[in-house]
Amino acid sequence: MTDFILYVDQSVVHDGKLDDLKSAMAELVEFVEFNEPDILSYNVYFNNDWDRMTVVHMHADPATLEYHMDIAGPKFPPIGEFIELEAIDVYGDPGEDLAQRLREKASTLGTGHVSIHDFHEGFDHVAID
Repeated sequence: MTDFILYVDQSVVHDGKLDDLKSAMAELVEFVEFNEPDILSYNVYFNNDWDRMTVVHMHADPATLEYHMDIAGPKFPPIGEFIELEAIDVYGDPGEDLAQRLREKASTLGTGHVSIHDFHEGFDHVAID
């Protein structure tokens, strides 16, 4: 069993808001990189039509995801002006309290649902110090 957490959220970009969203996400990425030294990765992707955004981040354990929600969480609501969050998928067990916080995020930024995917089998080659 592993404590590793993979977080993936998917959103629709509101019409005419792409440039504002790209700027807001660049600021958020910079903030996360500077303020969350234990996060393993934090990446933003857009599809080829630039009308959908996916955010992917990896955590060594649920505590770093919880810390992310504490530190970056206040920066999420203004981004809701630019997106409709459709789904949050969490791979690994964040615990019920953190899962509830993610459900609250999903309802703040859209109508998305949260799906928790329990670890079954596998391995990784990610070096975690």
